[in-house]
Amino acid sequence: MSGRFITLEGGEGAGKSTQLRALAATLAARGIDVVTTREPGGSPGAEAIRTLLMEGSDDRWNARSEALLFAAARADHVARLIRPALDRGAWVLCDRFVDSSRAYQGGGGGLTDADILTLHRIGSEGLLPDRSFLLTVGAEEAAQRLSARDAAGADRMGSKPADYQARLAARFAAIATAEPDRWRIIDAGGAPDAVTSSILAELAPWL
Repeated sequence: MSGRFITLEGGEGAGKSTQLRALAATLAARGIDVVTTREPGGSPGAEAIRTLLMEGSDDRWNARSEALLFAAARADHVARLIRPALDRGAWVLCDRFVDSSRAYQGGGGGLTDADILTLHRIGSEGLLPDRSFLLTVGAEEAAQRLSARDAAGADRMGSKPADYQARLAARFAAIATAEPDRWRIIDAGGAPDAVTSSILAELAPWL
């Protein structure tokens, strides 16, 4: 069986981590070699950069510095974990990838979507997922989930204000709508098991 690269995308509180674990368990039960990972992070070098990105005040980095750090982390992640796993035939499930950079960093600070994709082409040779899932939830539901998740303190991304989260959701929707062959939009507001079933239904042709 050939390797597949699957990413889960969406705003804060969409349930990406929960669905990643559920998908990994289901695919492994079917005898598939599954690698789960996340961004920023996923390799030792990328995890070191993640610490720089996720800690500190909201204005620690300007948009350009942040985009370069994300691209550097992704380049290491792709070279050391994602491509080797795909080459051996594994399925790689990743919590966020370049589309998160397109949504978060490509919407401000003078950076365009083309700028982000250029950095990705240079750093990661333009690798794109075979399938990307955009998990969507209502603003109120997302806020409740974030409140529960971040009771001990939010990171730099989760602490951004509600109006930012709304703009982020709109950017993700625009990216997904523009590339329908790669993307599937999943309503993640229901029970986790039902959301997992919806994602698996979209992967059925490959199983």
